[in-house]
Amino acid sequence: MILSLATAPFSAAAEIHLAQGVLAGEVTATSAILQARLTAGPGLVNGDVPGVRGVARFEIAIAESFSGARQTAWIDATAEHDFIVKSAIDGLKPATTYFFRADFGAGRTRTRRSAIARFKTLPEATAIAPVNFILTSCQNYAFFRDGGAKGQPAYQGKDRDLGYPAIDHVIRLQPDFCIFDGDCVYYDHPAATRAQTIEQLRRKWHEQYVMPRFVTLFSRVPTYWLKDDHDYRMNDSDPTGDYAPSHALGIATFREQVPVVNPSDPRAVTYRTHRMGRDLQLWMVEGRDYRSPNRMDDGPEKTIWGAEQKAWLQRTLKASDATFKILVSPTPMVGPDDGSKRDNHVNPRGFHHEGEAFFAWLKENGIPPGRFYVICGDRHWKYHSRHPSGYDELGCGTFNRENSRLGRAPGDPQSTDASAIIRQMYTDNPPSGGFMRVAVKPATGAGAAQIEFEHYDDYGAVLYRYSQNAK
Repeated sequence: MILSLATAPFSAAAEIHLAQGVLAGEVTATSAILQARLTAGPGLVNGDVPGVRGVARFEIAIAESFSGARQTAWIDATAEHDFIVKSAIDGLKPATTYFFRADFGAGRTRTRRSAIARFKTLPEATAIAPVNFILTSCQNYAFFRDGGAKGQPAYQGKDRDLGYPAIDHVIRLQPDFCIFDGDCVYYDHPAATRAQTIEQLRRKWHEQYVMPRFVTLFSRVPTYWLKDDHDYRMNDSDPTGDYAPSHALGIATFREQVPVVNPSDPRAVTYRTHRMGRDLQLWMVEGRDYRSPNRMDDGPEKTIWGAEQKAWLQRTLKASDATFKILVSPTPMVGPDDGSKRDNHVNPRGFHHEGEAFFAWLKENGIPPGRFYVICGDRHWKYHSRHPSGYDELGCGTFNRENSRLGRAPGDPQSTDASAIIRQMYTDNPPSGGFMRVAVKPATGAGAAQIEFEHYDDYGAVLYRYSQNAK
């Protein structure tokens, strides 16, 4: 585990820790972003994890012995960047397990090493390779510790300080990677002490991702990150409104806290696509940076994605010859959702026009149902729904049970689908925490490639399974 560190040869080095461990993010077939944060102690102090000035570099190798290892340049850990160090590594081999660790300390001659972590690069675009990953969202630390809305009790297990129980089951499944699909922290919970300043925003990331289960997960499984409303500004937030945190601060803090963009490229965008062998390509979209005001009248000019991102999405979807295409969206596109909302593509007073135009575009451009799927976070219940045009959407629900609730069903007069035009194959009742697993299996012999979706609860039980062969 990353929490277990080698004995420091110098007392100054012993005063510096990596309480939040090390992690790898945004892995491709040939690259990855490595990250760590230098801390003044091994854990929480008065509800935060204070950072400390120092230096660090990463070592990476194919051999666990680190023979032939590459070393990055030394990086200064400074208060300006929350004492976080990141390095983008390229020139890696596809479909290869890499081991990495951090050298860190007060100075270059006074360092120690973290324990060894690992990740596996993606297969090449033409490779016939299985892919297996986890999708999760809506990780509400305040509800986990203190109880949720509508009387949902706090988690009381003796393992409470280790973090969300679902993490153990993610680790046991040994996924190729894990996608954190928005609401990775909650700036606006508890409401009475919502985070507004940069220090307060950072604290939300520190308190949650110092939990030992997360530290272990990050040492074994690479990550991809998307943001939504709660880890941007507040519930259903858009770029408008004179309140803190600002639009710019919400964007900057997300880019600082997770390995999502190359740290040397301030202009890098947070929407991207990754090819994962012959049979799978993912598109991860940005839902907050470019959106129109939520209260704008819906119509052709109203957008969540913005013109540039939408053009990129359509262009790259048309160009892809992957067997299965998956849009990873922080918010739903099929639902149903609460009828009172105006925040997403499902809401009639929200961005419904853009969502419906996108499904029509898929049909017009020969991207068929059964080959294209939407997977999403944001909604606090798990579900599998089918749009009238035939496209499926599966929501992963919330990572922790304390943040879950019953969903809206087709035909519910308080939903976005009072007329029941959506077909829903599954929703969890009673509500649970947990995650979704997606697996793509290559064709064997005369058989076709297959995609499989599974919903799990907090304790590793499979609640629902759906599979489809490529037609």
